[in-house]
Amino acid sequence: MNVLFTCGGTAGHINPAVALARLFQLRDPDCKILFVGADGGMENRLVPKEGYDIRTVTITNFRRSFTPAAIGHNLKTVVNMGRSKGQANRILKEFQPDLVVGTGGYASYPVVNAAAAKGIPTAVHESNAVPGLTTKTLSKVVDVVMVGFEESRSHYDHPEKVVVTGTPVRGDFFQYTRKEAREKLGIADDRPVVVSVWGSLGAAVMNRQMADFIALECKGGEPFHHIHGAGRDFQNINKTLADLGVDLKEHPSIDLREYIYDMPVVMAAADLVLCRAGASTISELTAIAKPSVLVPSPNVVADHQTKNARVLSEAGGAVLLPEKDCSAQKLYETTLDLLTHKEKRDAMGAALRHMAVPDASEQIYRTLLDLVRRKQG
Repeated sequence: MNVLFTCGGTAGHINPAVALARLFQLRDPDCKILFVGADGGMENRLVPKEGYDIRTVTITNFRRSFTPAAIGHNLKTVVNMGRSKGQANRILKEFQPDLVVGTGGYASYPVVNAAAAKGIPTAVHESNAVPGLTTKTLSKVVDVVMVGFEESRSHYDHPEKVVVTGTPVRGDFFQYTRKEAREKLGIADDRPVVVSVWGSLGAAVMNRQMADFIALECKGGEPFHHIHGAGRDFQNINKTLADLGVDLKEHPSIDLREYIYDMPVVMAAADLVLCRAGASTISELTAIAKPSVLVPSPNVVADHQTKNARVLSEAGGAVLLPEKDCSAQKLYETTLDLLTHKEKRDAMGAALRHMAVPDASEQIYRTLLDLVRRKQG
């Protein structure tokens, strides 16, 4: 079988496709895999690292504005749509896929659309709770739409096409128990563990707040262990802490890192996570039933992180704290409240377990195989 995955733009689009590619090849070593992304997208760096070939199409987004710059950009996008259609058709002709799967990103549109027009079995998977423009448009032409949450079904014009499969999460997130993870991190006492991270590169607004947050916990006697991934703001936080009179050498319970490279271990040890609400993040939190305080980024397309966070918060699995209402003091008080009341965290974990699809990769794999058999039969 030849399987073509098309994705890009964010890790939340790329990671599920890579997980599925691995499963297809595990079940069928003769299965040939090809990825298609957008020119210049991060997928061109990440996918080859996973050992897969990738081709590209020339595609850009539409800007929802009427400024001269936005109008010029949108005209260029119209031109690129015609160009990408020809590129997509050439790739399909050369690779001859038996199945085409889009997992989000602008590159998905021309490839999946062209495959659907040729009668090739097609499917899209949406990691976000509310579909983006690409997925929403493609849902009208594909055979199957796969989503992470039952709540997502109502956002599609053809709910009969929608299958709730969950979103694949890396297997190593399930490798450690809380006890094993704490031991691996060298945590010997019974204080809870808080993990905070605001994106792989960090987020300047939230990292400024985290310096004040850390100062508060130092003054409060370090009531919990705290691991914070600062990303590119690492030096700035250290400087701000010094200005606040905080020397982390005197506070061993606070682990300030540039990057959290052992995220599966850290997340397994965590009693509470403070983070954004991107697709990958909410999928991981749901899969491992980890209580969280979500502060969605207000600077993303269609405010999709708030929509993601709302699905978890309305189900009782997370606390939603909008960035405009968030301060170091508010975040610290919310954290202490949740750590003090274990019954609240237990209820959040139970809500997440109810929402989760623990075998998401397997569910998607079966859904796609059934699709291919149905179209061929």
